[in-house]
Amino acid sequence: MGKLTSSILTTLLLALLQPLPINAAVVRAADHSSFWIWGGVKPQPVLFEAESFYILQGQIVEKKRQNVTKAMLTAQGMSVARLRKGKVWLVYRADTLHWTPEIVQALTLRLKRWQLSGNPVVGLQIDFDAKTRHLNEYAAFLRHLRSRLPAEYRLSITGLLDWSSNGDIESINKLRNVIDEVVIQTYQGRKTITNYNAYLPALKRLTLPFKIGLVQNGEWQAPEYLEASPWFRGYVVFLRNPA
Repeated sequence: MGKLTSSILTTLLLALLQPLPINAAVVRAADHSSFWIWGGVKPQPVLFEAESFYILQGQIVEKKRQNVTKAMLTAQGMSVARLRKGKVWLVYRADTLHWTPEIVQALTLRLKRWQLSGNPVVGLQIDFDAKTRHLNEYAAFLRHLRSRLPAEYRLSITGLLDWSSNGDIESINKLRNVIDEVVIQTYQGRKTITNYNAYLPALKRLTLPFKIGLVQNGEWQAPEYLEASPWFRGYVVFLRNPA
């Protein structure tokens, strides 16, 4: 066998061993109907036909005052408005789970204010990046929060891709009667996680309603098994301002 022929065969074998690239498509907001609305993001035409809005309303962080550390609520995002159409979820980012009763009361009052303004309020979403090894603690927090929220409001959480593959997924599945959905984020910051597809097979283990969170103009290729899951409820797109 000549050197040239041997070189060609080696090249072909290496090509066969390489994983096939994902035929990733760009996430177009116009292809979806549910969106996260963060502070500072300019309105886009797709919002006029949206079915669901996840609207940032504040952040809960721990602050030290007079040598005492306490969880505090800081208002963020848009003010109360009357939306023409679409269901409303109010979103709160959290850096701590040490909430006071006053924080839960403030969140409940905010839900009622949006409702009294004529909006079809669905419920509350908590955006907390729980470490995979601390999922049991997060689950306990959510049970406690659910017990203090009025029954009329649903409870949603965001989730990390890492939960399903490296965490105790049963800790999340056991929350089926506590939370109404988990929205798994496939992006970090404003970009799609490079190897997001490596985490997706583990989502087949979820046995509670879940959605997939995408970032506008990011990448996404939906595997058939994911959308075929009886627990899959669609997508939520994080809107961005044009570059």
